[in-house]
Amino acid sequence: MKKPIIILNYKTYTESLGDKGRELTWAARDLMRETGIRIIVCPQTPELHHHKGYDIEVFAQHVDPIEPGSHTGHVLPQTLQACGVTGSLINHSEDRMPAEKIKQCVEILRKLGMTSIVCAESIEKVKEVSAFKPDFVAIEPPELIGSGIPVSKADPDIVTKSVEAVTDPNVKVLCGAGISKGEDVKAALELGTVGVLLASGVVKAKDPKAALKDLVTFT
Repeated sequence: MKKPIIILNYKTYTESLGDKGRELTWAARDLMRETGIRIIVCPQTPELHHHKGYDIEVFAQHVDPIEPGSHTGHVLPQTLQACGVTGSLINHSEDRMPAEKIKQCVEILRKLGMTSIVCAESIEKVKEVSAFKPDFVAIEPPELIGSGIPVSKADPDIVTKSVEAVTDPNVKVLCGAGISKGEDVKAALELGTVGVLLASGVVKAKDPKAALKDLVTFT
């Protein structure tokens, strides 16, 4: 079976603050070296610079479609780059954006050579945002996020139909919502995605390092 891409969103959980978050990034880096599986971490925005230099891909949880200037309180893509960030989530269910702003974010990140991951809550949204040509689209039914019930089991059709809805071979599909175990990763790959996007299944686990390691034991 092909190796998955695993994207770990730290959200704003206290379990991913400070040293705990950095320890998780180190653990992800070590596991990536051991397995050859591409692992990407998404720390909280104020802590992004603390994760620079860990020899692992670091993405932001959010970016705004702005250019340098008077945009107090917004997240400038160039600032993310200065923190060592190489990509960003866009339109997560907890931080929705209008379609035009999603498109602008994707275009700005592409211009900067950064990776874009656009989250979508439905097959219709997958169709819409994949037309903007992001690097990835993550299908995440919001009712399953944080539920511990993987979308690959609860609604496999939405995953396969999302894969079918993306006609550009350069746009890859990820599976999100409820992912927490290696068997969930395996199911996501079998349904045609290239990997998973998850958060609480690892970050809020009793043993986050063990939970992360379990994700790659899917063969």
